[in-house]
Amino acid sequence: MIHADTSFLVDLLRDAARSTRGPATALLEEIEREEIRVGVHVLCELLAGAEGSRRPTVERQRVRQLCGSLVVSYPDERFAPVYARLLASLRGGGRPIATMDLLIATAAIVDDAAIVTRNTKHFRRVPGLEIRGY
Repeated sequence: MIHADTSFLVDLLRDAARSTRGPATALLEEIEREEIRVGVHVLCELLAGAEGSRRPTVERQRVRQLCGSLVVSYPDERFAPVYARLLASLRGGGRPIATMDLLIATAAIVDDAAIVTRNTKHFRRVPGLEIRGY
């Protein structure tokens, strides 16, 4: 199973807008037979970006079109203890990451999924997270 990070989905949206086959699109072609999910926090980031754009209606539609066929992963009772453990570990090591990135990483770990991202620098710090960068 794969969890798509915001950076990956944004890159797919950009590739589609430019009609190009960038690294994200190439990776999508490699993983398209795997189950790909999107965490609700990623969806929040994408829609927030759409709302802040010059064409929010168009961008919201593009996000819906891209994510419409993906399973959205929502936090359940497993989420909070995993998040708390990861946050304590990162703080204890003096290397915390942004809250939203940690929420996204937690969702992937809870679902026992790898995360596909361009943002390997921050996610690399999260113990137990499998990363597929590009």
